[in-house]
Amino acid sequence: MTASEKSLMDLAFDERSDLAAFLRTLAPGDWQAPSLCERWTVKDVVAHIISYDELGFLGLVKRFAKGRIIRANDVGVEEFAAMSPDDLLADLGAHLRPKGLTAGFGGMIGLVDGLIHHQDIRRALSRPRTVPIERLERVLPLVPGNPRLGAGRRIKGLRLEATDVTWQHGAGPEIVGTGEALLMAMTGRRAALDELSGPGVARLAERM
Repeated sequence: MTASEKSLMDLAFDERSDLAAFLRTLAPGDWQAPSLCERWTVKDVVAHIISYDELGFLGLVKRFAKGRIIRANDVGVEEFAAMSPDDLLADLGAHLRPKGLTAGFGGMIGLVDGLIHHQDIRRALSRPRTVPIERLERVLPLVPGNPRLGAGRRIKGLRLEATDVTWQHGAGPEIVGTGEALLMAMTGRRAALDELSGPGVARLAERM
């Protein structure tokens, strides 16, 4: 099967597998290091990634009710707080193929969430990687219209163009950069702004 023939679920499996392999290389202190997600450590981000996989409908309702939707992700992280890094790695290994909510839309949620948060960890630890092109090219078009990510609001009236993958979006003042930097910036990660160029960067920065 070629990359272009892979389903979103297959790509989500590949992304989580790569993340699990990377996490196994971390030193104990790395798990407590801040990630790019505000208030979350690396350990918190990993907990978040898997925190929805075993939730049934009732569990999902309870979590969103407790977190008032806005804090639902924090509630999930808190529920996994007692788990050690080894426990989280074992759980991730058992859920390389997303289940539950993260399996939604054919694996789209698991792929988008997994790829962005993988980068939240790597960037924060100064451990960069080259994201596989087929994953970036499948994820980038899914982000602007996703209301949970807020990208549509940030990039409204701007034109984004990737330099390393085939993707462009919108019209207006231009922002140019790698696909990964564009992905991270339009999902609210200020750390990626310095890697972008063009007259639209200042406006994007103002909206973060």
